[in-house]
Amino acid sequence: MSVWQHESVQSQESPSLKCYSRSGRNRTAFRVFSNSSDASISVAGEIADLIRTRAKEGKKCVLGLATGSSPVNVYSELVRLHQEGELSLANVVTFNLDEYFPMEPDALQSYVRFMNEHFFDHVDIPRENIHIPDGTVAFEQIAEYCRMYEESIEEAGGLDIQLLGIGRTGHIGFNEPGSEHNSRTRLITLDSVTRTDAASDFFGVENVPRRAITMGVGTILNSRRVLLLAFGEGKSKIIERTIEGDVSSMVPATFLQEHDNAEFFLDESAAAQLTDVRWPWLVEQVVWTDGLVRRAVISLADKVGKPILMLTDADYNEHGLQDLLAEYGSAYEINLKVFRHLQSTITGWPAGKPDHAKLPGDRSKANDHIFPKRIVCFSPHPDDDVISMGGTLLRLADQGHDVHVAYQTSGNIAVFDEDAMRFAQFVAGFCDEFNIESEQIRELANSIATSLNSKQSGQVDTNEAQRIKGLIRRVEATAGANCCGVPSQNLHFLNLPFYETGRVRKKPISESDVCIAVELLREIKPQQIYAAGDLSDPHGTHRTCLNVVFEACRKCIDDDWMSTCEVWLYRGAWQEWTPEEIEMAVPLSPQEVDRKRVAIFKHESQKDRALFPGADMREFWQRAEARNADTARTYDNLGLAQYQAMEGFVQWRVSL
Repeated sequence: MSVWQHESVQSQESPSLKCYSRSGRNRTAFRVFSNSSDASISVAGEIADLIRTRAKEGKKCVLGLATGSSPVNVYSELVRLHQEGELSLANVVTFNLDEYFPMEPDALQSYVRFMNEHFFDHVDIPRENIHIPDGTVAFEQIAEYCRMYEESIEEAGGLDIQLLGIGRTGHIGFNEPGSEHNSRTRLITLDSVTRTDAASDFFGVENVPRRAITMGVGTILNSRRVLLLAFGEGKSKIIERTIEGDVSSMVPATFLQEHDNAEFFLDESAAAQLTDVRWPWLVEQVVWTDGLVRRAVISLADKVGKPILMLTDADYNEHGLQDLLAEYGSAYEINLKVFRHLQSTITGWPAGKPDHAKLPGDRSKANDHIFPKRIVCFSPHPDDDVISMGGTLLRLADQGHDVHVAYQTSGNIAVFDEDAMRFAQFVAGFCDEFNIESEQIRELANSIATSLNSKQSGQVDTNEAQRIKGLIRRVEATAGANCCGVPSQNLHFLNLPFYETGRVRKKPISESDVCIAVELLREIKPQQIYAAGDLSDPHGTHRTCLNVVFEACRKCIDDDWMSTCEVWLYRGAWQEWTPEEIEMAVPLSPQEVDRKRVAIFKHESQKDRALFPGADMREFWQRAEARNADTARTYDNLGLAQYQAMEGFVQWRVSL
């Protein structure tokens, strides 16, 4: 499946999987790509072509630019084209959509800094041609400043292309719900959802500015061409509302339906709720792959409220599945095919069942003859292992396997300052209480506490403070893994270099990150690898860590041990696999659910209130239990055995 395809930007032509034009159902044109990188390359290619065309005509190319994670790869591709001599941007004039207010241009969260780091510092756009709303303008001068910003766009000849992302509220730029189609550049108060989504960049929602300067909806609609990017499951609901819903000021992005030359560039996850993608058989003839058959049958069972084996020919005919019924001949044959697949995914022995435990009729897995197995679970953050597959971990350990956990990052930025101060003060007090004559330890602890106490909002921690926060996460991870039966000597804290910036924004993965993972794999030589396929975490660490695992597996593909190794992807912290995707479902008893909860509770710095909760405000243990229970309930409703909870996995097949 495409959700785990490699995400690094490639230079080759990247066609979309399919283009969808405007219609009665699709009120805005859109394209669906296999991954975000392909979509970004396509957008960058269109922008580059226009820049070259305008240059040949001796004209300026006027671009409206956006910030955030969505356009980063577009800028990376434009930078690559420029640095390889394929593109000059000397004729480009830019206008950015927005900026927080107030905001100093050199602040970590400043969009001026973002644009310089990702784009402007690496290309040849003349500095006088760059326009970004000024977050330092005096409040009483903002109205005049915004009027002049609009005039500057008009004087430049208007925007040729406006690049956009989209927020969960449907905002474009910072045009929050309630913004009208004729609005212009102005100061606006940010919606609480927008501030929550930005909390990770500011180390807490309380530090996010309450206002911003933004181009208006009318300013955006005046652009000659609008390109909107949206990636990931978290954007799927608002994309469906924007493309298929009615125009409303409560969802400002729907005003793009009124633009004659707007187009959305989506990955499969962001497009997943659209009718053409979710239920393609309702709009056209399809090739009935096994995956599509499962999706159709499970969707039908859910819609009519029946277990799979009780679906009838009439159910198929009355819900747009006549072609599927005609291909298989009867509902019975289709039902049995899907039911048997789902039944085969359920296993209480995730690493295979040894011969002595097999019952008559038990089917063997490819590497069942290897028992016990060596197993590595890669955990992006120090708690993803127990949150997402804690039940499976304890089951693997209980069944006697040699289970290892590799924590890919320190997770240090997710510790509250007051927690780190408390631990630093504890160390200093410990020395005093037991008369330990170590002035160096006492001074260091006091220095860390002082630096944290005097730190400004959003300021990067000192190296010492980062290390003590990392130590807190490491101790918690050890306690959580031990609770699942994984011994301390089998825990590996990789501290991948890409993460260690002290900031939410991380470095791209490098060869050193991959080499660390390769070295661990070649040391353990596992028969099973588990990795996080949970790609909706707010600042992309899961996606980056998954790419590290994939690249490491590719480098080991010719190793002897790799021929018997399975790679399984888990979810749970941010999202869950759908039943048609699941290839292994590990059922959990009530007692195992309780043990998993206790393991999650060991991560005390993330308990009650996490520093980066994302859009889901529940605690991580609550999310995990709800998702595991929902998966079990779905299997039950489809006619399978009833369990307290289930953890789902999808297998990744290693290929070059």
